[in-house]
Amino acid sequence: MPTEVPTWFTSGLSTEDKDRIADVEAGLDALQTPTSAARRGAKAVWKRVWPPVLAVVVVLAVWEGAVLSGVQPIWNLPGPSEVAASIAASARSGDLWTALGTSLSRGVLGFLAAVAIGTPLGVVVARVRWIRVTLGPIITGLQVLPSVAWVPAAIIWFGLSNGTVYFVVLMGAVPSVVNGIVAGVDQVPPLLRQVGRVLGAGRLAMVTDIVLPAALPGYIAGLKQGWAFSWRSLMAAEIIAVGGSIGFGLGQFLDQGRQLADMAMVFSAILAILVVGIVVELAVFAPVERTVLRRRGLRQDAA
Repeated sequence: MPTEVPTWFTSGLSTEDKDRIADVEAGLDALQTPTSAARRGAKAVWKRVWPPVLAVVVVLAVWEGAVLSGVQPIWNLPGPSEVAASIAASARSGDLWTALGTSLSRGVLGFLAAVAIGTPLGVVVARVRWIRVTLGPIITGLQVLPSVAWVPAAIIWFGLSNGTVYFVVLMGAVPSVVNGIVAGVDQVPPLLRQVGRVLGAGRLAMVTDIVLPAALPGYIAGLKQGWAFSWRSLMAAEIIAVGGSIGFGLGQFLDQGRQLADMAMVFSAILAILVVGIVVELAVFAPVERTVLRRRGLRQDAA
């Protein structure tokens, strides 16, 4: 409730005193009334946080229930506490951080290379009809092809080296980036191109100033899918291609747990791979996608 001073109290005061009392009233109102912006911000954060937290709690409860039911022996299905202890031990020894750093660096570099290759290729495929007719089905077929199928050939060509890993990542991610751009360009309204031609836009300006900005939502969707494919391809390559100069990544960490028949270690590697995918989605792609859609009036976040 706003703080008000009775009229009879201020009737005999000077103008200066009345101004001072008004300032005090405003200060009291500010102290008593929390800001609506802070409320909206806290409410928005809570709405985003509680569903995943609830999902994690449910998964842990179901997991612990399955362990307690004895559906599998404890050495085949360790509980959350055993997996947490394994994660802590791997973190203390440094193996987890080594594997995480190696896989993250490979995944990011491979994805950036896929974007650098797939973006101009996607623009060409989308804009040049005969190239699209020729290469389009091949690119779609490569996207459908499981990336693990490239690992044996990559080992023969590049040996047990990082070249094998990056080749498999590129073959998994580039088709997704290309198809994302093609899908985004196909969704650009023809009216925008007509306006560009009327305004005198050349071929390069038509692509850079009209088509690509309009196709940005589809492009971002392709990038998200490209990252998913690159991360999956990386894990497949690391699990199969072990030894040589490849190094120790999360895939090798997972395979090491299999070789040792250490299911707690296997679950630790699976959780690490899963967490990386979730963090990249929430911290990188989700904010960018929300911003782009909101600027185009395609999304309105709840207050």
